[in-house]
Amino acid sequence: MKKIILISLLFSRFTFAALATPEEISKEFSSLAKKYAIKTEDLGIYATTGDGESQQVLLDVNGKVVMIPASISKVATASAVLSAFPPGTKFKTQLWTSGKIQDGILKGDLYLKGGGDPSFVSENMWFLVNAFLRTDIKKIEGDIVIDDSLFDKVRYDMSRQKERVDRAYDAPVGAMSFNWNSVNIFVRPGNGDGSAKVFIDPENDYIRLVNKAKSAPGSANDLLADRKDDPKFPGDVISVGGRIGRANKEIVVFKNITQPDLWAGYNLKAFLAQRGIPVTGKVRNAEVPASADMVAESESKAIEQIVADMNKFSNNYVAEMLTKNLGTLKKSKAVTLADGVAVINEHMQSLGIPSDQYKLTSPSGLTRDNRLSSFAMWKVLQHLRNDFRVQPEFLTSLPIAGIDGTLKKRMKNGPAERWVRAKTGFLTNVVSLAGYAGLQDGRVITFSFVYNGSTDEAKVRAFFDNLLIYLVK
Repeated sequence: MKKIILISLLFSRFTFAALATPEEISKEFSSLAKKYAIKTEDLGIYATTGDGESQQVLLDVNGKVVMIPASISKVATASAVLSAFPPGTKFKTQLWTSGKIQDGILKGDLYLKGGGDPSFVSENMWFLVNAFLRTDIKKIEGDIVIDDSLFDKVRYDMSRQKERVDRAYDAPVGAMSFNWNSVNIFVRPGNGDGSAKVFIDPENDYIRLVNKAKSAPGSANDLLADRKDDPKFPGDVISVGGRIGRANKEIVVFKNITQPDLWAGYNLKAFLAQRGIPVTGKVRNAEVPASADMVAESESKAIEQIVADMNKFSNNYVAEMLTKNLGTLKKSKAVTLADGVAVINEHMQSLGIPSDQYKLTSPSGLTRDNRLSSFAMWKVLQHLRNDFRVQPEFLTSLPIAGIDGTLKKRMKNGPAERWVRAKTGFLTNVVSLAGYAGLQDGRVITFSFVYNGSTDEAKVRAFFDNLLIYLVK
């Protein structure tokens, strides 16, 4: 009997070991801050464990000081989206026809109507085209017409940083978007003549490729891929130069496009051609007429999976697309990003967050104008943790330390691997991290870390990671 009691006590001590006291945590915080040359006045930190009356503040360093949050802003966006659109919600993309069908020929136009789906990719386009194939229309003697009237025509909202880049993370938005509004550029060494092979995927007439890339000995890689402007060309010109070493099998580069509507339309035309359906007309913009008939429809991934697309890799394009979808709660046409941001701010207010603790103008955080205290972010995280209707979906959307997303290479092979799920953030002189750290006894720490200062961001990340490792241990 004594042995059983002893074993029980040992087991209890192991599984419910006391978390470090706030005093001990504060001491470790100071030690780490000194080690990584982090000034306390540049930090905003708020971390707790427990709920309700049992809640304990573990660390509060300038917790209510409003700072630039960077991409942890997406936590607020995700919270508003999951509140407005229940799990399982899907967006729809449709094909409509106008005109007569005679002997398998559509003597009219084919309309591609966008429903604001951020996840509409090649597989969805194939689904639409294959469904259209079953109408027995063999030829289209008319135009491909894109209806993206659900959203406004502003592709790059003013809330983003002013400087535009052609990287995929800065892709434009539109109610009819395709493949993240980015193109895949695959480069392989040539056959020994000094040239390199370049492939555009998906291949279509919207992209004009200029290949100046060369093959070189060894594993060299100084490839340069740029999007060029040509006012005489309706789409985008992609120029690839530099060298690829013959030891490399393949290198991929991602570039965004500039006109989501035409990009989607030219891809639809190319996909139809691959299924043997020629289109004699051009690609243009217009709304679906009331007399048109819907002939095919594709549904998006479930909303929770799209939120994961946003959070795992901090995708700014998805954040803005979801926010404009929030704006459809206010109006049904020409929705602006501001319409959606208003819904996010209303959601923040509904959580009881003091109005002087936040100012959100960008849903992605790709701006220096957003303002948020660590306490305000903690309030959002606590709401998401306590609301069972959205908690599982949100938790699944976060990067996992040492495993995937933007935390794939952080806290790896240590005590915090798989025990931290959090959203990262980064701008020049801004580093942030917000989410949850699990303990082996089942308790969960809710934390929000924000840094605004000039210390090297690698040191700040190491400081955040080691603070979490200490708390998890």
